[in-house]
Order: sequence, then C-alpha cells, then structure tokens
Amino acid sequence: MFDFRLRVFYTVARRLNFTKAAEELLISQPAVTKHIKELENQFNVAFFDRRGNKVVLSPAGQVLLNHTEDILKIYRQIEFDLNQFNHTLKGVLRLGSSTSITQYILPPLLARFHSIHQDVKVELLNGNSEQIEIALLNKSIEMGVVESKSKRREINYIPFLKDEIVLVCSAKNSLVKKEEISPGNLKNIPLLLREPGSGTLEVLADALKQKGIGLGDLKVEMQLGSTEAIKSYLQYSECMAFVSLHAVHEELKSGVLKIIEIKNLPIHRNFYFITPQGPEGGLSSLLIQFLNRNHNL
Repeated sequence: MFDFRLRVFYTVARRLNFTKAAEELLISQPAVTKHIKELENQFNVAFFDRRGNKVVLSPAGQVLLNHTEDILKIYRQIEFDLNQFNHTLKGVLRLGSSTSITQYILPPLLARFHSIHQDVKVELLNGNSEQIEIALLNKSIEMGVVESKSKRREINYIPFLKDEIVLVCSAKNSLVKKEEISPGNLKNIPLLLREPGSGTLEVLADALKQKGIGLGDLKVEMQLGSTEAIKSYLQYSECMAFVSLHAVHEELKSGVLKIIEIKNLPIHRNFYFITPQGPEGGLSSLLIQFLNRNHNL
C-alpha cells in the first residue's frame, strides 16, 4: 500500500546516506538515486543537499519527511486494524528504550512477545531516557520505555514497573567501614554517576535535593554512559555508584558487589511507557498490554 518511492525517501532521510539506505532496502544504490530523482522531478524540488561528502535534508525534504512520518503512522494503523478481521497481528513497531531497561528488563519479555506474535517485528532503539523522549517527539519511534518522568507536555507517561536505586560498591572496597551511612557522608565518597540525560541521574538528583544536597556537592570521580561500564569500573576502584536494583541482582547474589544503605534516603521510582499525547492504539497498545501482564512472570 505504501508508495515505495516514499519508503526510499524516508530511509535516505533517516540514514542521510544513500549507500546505507540501499543496504537497508536491499536494492542497489543507483536504484535509490533513481527513486529519489523521480520524486524530486514530480514536485520540481530538491529534497537533499550535498555538502562535500555529507547529505543533508533540504527545507523541502524536511517538510516531506514530516508528512511521510504521518503517512507511515496512518499506514501502520490501517494494517493493524484490517488484520483484526483475519484475527492476525502483523506489522513493524519502532520501540525506544533507555539503556538499563534494554539490558536488564526487556530482552526476555520481547522474546516471549515474539514467540506469540511472530508476524510483529519490533525495531529497538537504545539510548538514555532523554534521547528516547526526543526520538518519540521526532517520530523516530512509536513508543518508548524510560527510567524517569520528565513531564513533557507532548508525551503521555504510563507507569510500568517499580524500581529502586541503590548505592553499591565492590565487596573488596577498603573504604567500607559499615553497612549504613548518612546522606551527608556522600559528599566525601568517590562516586560514579550516569551521564547527563540519564533517568537514573535525574531521579537521584531529585532525591538528594530533598536532603539539601546538590550533585555539585558530591565527589564525582567520573560519569559513565552505561550501568555495565559502572559495574566493571567498581571492581577496580574504591568508588561507589547509584544504580538500578534490577541491574545488580547477579552481582549481589555472587558477592561481587554489595549495597550500602543510606539512612532515611530510600530512592524509589517507576519505569514508564511513553507514547505521543492522544489515544493509544495499534501495536503500541498491544505491546504495553503484553508487558504489563508478563513482567512479573
């Protein structure tokens, strides 16, 4: 149903690379160029500008991209609705997920989802919570799962799963004198934090603010872009770090890491599904319902 030339344009517009677009579409690069030229000739306007070795969208190309994204969304909904008459579910769902959720929560759930809905293809984009929200607003994805609620008006936040952020360190850490510390002690402990834009960092900052502590008051040794990097770093340093409890189950069980309790500072949060404002429907609604029913299994 969807005009193949528009699909070619959309792929080039996302990739900004004719060669990579051809690889994704399984056609030759000359064929990609031919389809783009035909589309440009139809409207007598250029959709891409070439600046040296780079390809960028022209103003006309940006307008067409916006419309193409809307057309794609309508097409996916048509496909979903019409397949209901045959009691089949098929199509492509572009999902975004923040890093910790991608690594520790979604894989077994998506595997179970695929075993039931084999004609539904899930394309998963990984990033921090801020990047996933931006991808949703840019229409690069239809829904996301993030670690914090930043309260953007254009986004609908749906609670998914409860989580706790805990302070952990290597079991060999020589700085550990006791199992519990006060919030004020955090100012003197070398810490690893997640990068700006991380949902974990945002929730931590809010919790510490309630105790009169700013991130600038902390002794931050380094900020790292993933929980896996933090866990590895901890094993070779005297640092401590705030991470999701979901992310350290195995390390706590094996005794590689240990939790340091912070007196009167529990840090709880929800993970959230995010969708554009408006009624939910189609494959996004199907996946949300599935994940809510199955995450405790």
